[in-house]
Amino acid sequence: MSGPTHRSYPPPAGLWPIEATARSSAPVEVVWPLIGEASRWKEWSFLDRSDLLRSGEPAPDGLGAIRRFTRFGVGSQEEVVAWEPPNHLGYTMLKGFPVRNYRADVTCTPDGSGTLIHWSATFDTKIPGTGHLMTAVLGRTINRFATGAADYADQLHGRAR
Repeated sequence: MSGPTHRSYPPPAGLWPIEATARSSAPVEVVWPLIGEASRWKEWSFLDRSDLLRSGEPAPDGLGAIRRFTRFGVGSQEEVVAWEPPNHLGYTMLKGFPVRNYRADVTCTPDGSGTLIHWSATFDTKIPGTGHLMTAVLGRTINRFATGAADYADQLHGRAR
């Protein structure tokens, strides 16, 4: 894969922060494809569809890729705004939740023989008074993503030994 790629402008950061952390016993090389490749999300998460609406640079999942994630036909579309395999994925939400300025960053950091997954995001509310509710919903969602990727990577790593 090529080196780090970034947008030349930073998307706006929201006022409401959320974050989640999980640890996998698998190395970064096992964890990263689960997070970096949109098509792999349905393998390890609660989603029933995960695919690309537009390829990025480098193809297919890199900078500028538009990713679609759904469960029972409802979900989100996101644009990749930072792509630094195998350590950093940044994305913004284009549609799917009643929030604005959603920006998330996922880092995969070597931690001994395993990987620390850190998922952080910020957003602004679209509907006044829903900040705490959306923090709870989105916080639970990214926690499920972080722990789901870590648990699945553990299973893959255990089978590879």
